[in-house]
Amino acid sequence: MAASRNKPSTDLPKRVGAFLAARLAPDGLLSVGLSGGCDSVVLLHALVALGLGKRLQAIHIHHGLSPNADVWAEFCADYCRRLGVPLVTRRVAVDTTAGLGLEAAARNARYAAFGELAGDTLLLAHHRGDQAETVLFNLLRGAGVTGAAGIPAERRFGQHRLLRPLLDVSRGEIEAYARHVGLAWIDDESNGDTAITRNFLRHQTLVALGQRFPAAESALALAASHFAEAGGLLDELAELDWQRVAEGSTARLGDLRQLSVPRVKNLLRHRLRLLGWQVPVASRLDEFVRQVLTAGPDRHPELVLPDGKMRVAQRRLHWLSVK
Repeated sequence: MAASRNKPSTDLPKRVGAFLAARLAPDGLLSVGLSGGCDSVVLLHALVALGLGKRLQAIHIHHGLSPNADVWAEFCADYCRRLGVPLVTRRVAVDTTAGLGLEAAARNARYAAFGELAGDTLLLAHHRGDQAETVLFNLLRGAGVTGAAGIPAERRFGQHRLLRPLLDVSRGEIEAYARHVGLAWIDDESNGDTAITRNFLRHQTLVALGQRFPAAESALALAASHFAEAGGLLDELAELDWQRVAEGSTARLGDLRQLSVPRVKNLLRHRLRLLGWQVPVASRLDEFVRQVLTAGPDRHPELVLPDGKMRVAQRRLHWLSVK
């Protein structure tokens, strides 16, 4: 557990307040994801300092993956008692058999629990360093515009809104605030394990980049905002193209073939995201689009995905859910 030392305060609560002022309704329950780490501890403290305590609840997800998980839950409970904020603790089972990797499986379990427990708005404490790390990670995986946009500051999350008020705040600023106001927090021992890709990027790659390019973190976060703007424009284009080709919940094949290949791929990715389906890797989507645009009338190309399949039938492209 990290102790605190006095250093000059920051204007962090004001920045959080300015972020929320343009996005929050005057009422409604606010839920804060509280891991016990520095970022979430500071976010909850700043929200209470802004006078939002009566609208707040904290949610702690107990993954059971660390031998210290019970200690973290107790820390969060004690912290919330001292702040006067209700805490909901949810134990989750992390499915490590689905081939997702431990990090992704834990994230899925965590967000599923958030979806069940959150009020009108869920607040999470991702910061600028997380954004830079995510952009770099996604680019190294060959992500497109959506992946390069990194973590959104706000989005719909099921029936809830998800907001990240600290996304433009550096980790150093967060820790400076925590030390100044005398906060303690939990250090997750797994965060130092550089065998985990994200930790390797955080502790080695981004550190090395920062030595040569001091503004690397800020530049990557700024690039994310540019990619997000471009992604929004591509979504608008996809909506226009959908109006051109749509017949109910299907797309007319003849009209689809009037679009360029990049526009067809953009439209299909957009429709899959709207359906909540997993978007396939580029090579699979490229091959499916080639088949759709060239197949004769006796052919019925289809692309099978975890959530369903896209299939050509009766001169239309269908999205057939498995649910």
